[in-house]
Amino acid sequence: MKQTLTRRDFMAVAGATAATLAAPSILRAQDKALRILTWEGYAEPDWVEPFKQATGASVNIVYTGSVDEMFAKMQGSKGADFDVVAFDTSSFARYIDGDLIQPLDMAKIANAQHIVPSFQKVEPIMRGDKHYGVPFAWGSLPLVYDTEAFPSAPESWAVMWDEQYVQQMIALDDANNSVVLAALVLGLKDPYKLSDDEFNQVKEKLIAQKKLLLTYYAGFDDGVNIFAQNKIKLMFSMGEPQVPALQAKGVKAALTIPKEGAIGWLDCWVVSAGAKDVDLAHQWINACLDKKVGNILTTKKSYGNTTDDAANKKAGMTYGDRLSWLLTPENFEKRVALWNEVKAS
Repeated sequence: MKQTLTRRDFMAVAGATAATLAAPSILRAQDKALRILTWEGYAEPDWVEPFKQATGASVNIVYTGSVDEMFAKMQGSKGADFDVVAFDTSSFARYIDGDLIQPLDMAKIANAQHIVPSFQKVEPIMRGDKHYGVPFAWGSLPLVYDTEAFPSAPESWAVMWDEQYVQQMIALDDANNSVVLAALVLGLKDPYKLSDDEFNQVKEKLIAQKKLLLTYYAGFDDGVNIFAQNKIKLMFSMGEPQVPALQAKGVKAALTIPKEGAIGWLDCWVVSAGAKDVDLAHQWINACLDKKVGNILTTKKSYGNTTDDAANKKAGMTYGDRLSWLLTPENFEKRVALWNEVKAS
């Protein structure tokens, strides 16, 4: 399991290759560059370095801390700043409608044959017969807790509205995920299709929670550090990898899927509408679907993968039936506006 969640300095190896640049063929290869916008853990040396060696390309990686931040980065340049991006199924509609990503040429992604059956047909990533993404990683946004404070796992998300833990809880700074979680806790019929009245209920619920939180956080490391440094008891987490990261800092952390369920996410690789080298972008996606990468993704990084189901089962990631898989919401902008009101309250 992964022990740390630090950002990688991928450019540190550049000096080691400087002596080879005199060869014209290598000079031409170094002109190839791949620009990646993604989450921590999705562009690791285990597969970035083999990709660089195989293609002769340099790789520039930008990490994001939230779904909203990622969309803002892509929208700001109309996708021109990045070649490949990874985001979950709930975001596809607004990226496609915003002309921020382009259809994939599946003939260039031979390793798509390794995708396990349960992820072969994912409706949100399609538009007609065109594929706009390929599934790469999955997991949940579970409740993470300190086992010294809770010898038994909390049964309900209601614990994160319990006043006895005021200033001892933190939550993810993410509009859509926060709205979905509140809808699940409220027992609303469809957390992705809310009525005006249900929006008001969600807003009131989130404002009530805000009064009890120490803070919101953005990014895996941010959440882990705040939790560890402030003796936090409970966290609406960003995903499974935060548990081993907390344990590495000496926190007796564990996760649970409460009785109301939890949000399930499926992240996919896509090609930006502004990609400079579309073929290289497809090569990256193909490399990420190698079964060895899937195995590492689960055994070392604590994410579920889409190509090695045996690794998922061995890691205990067998609770997919208890997750509410993210879908495109009724009005993403309305959710962002609601979330901004909650944070400003």
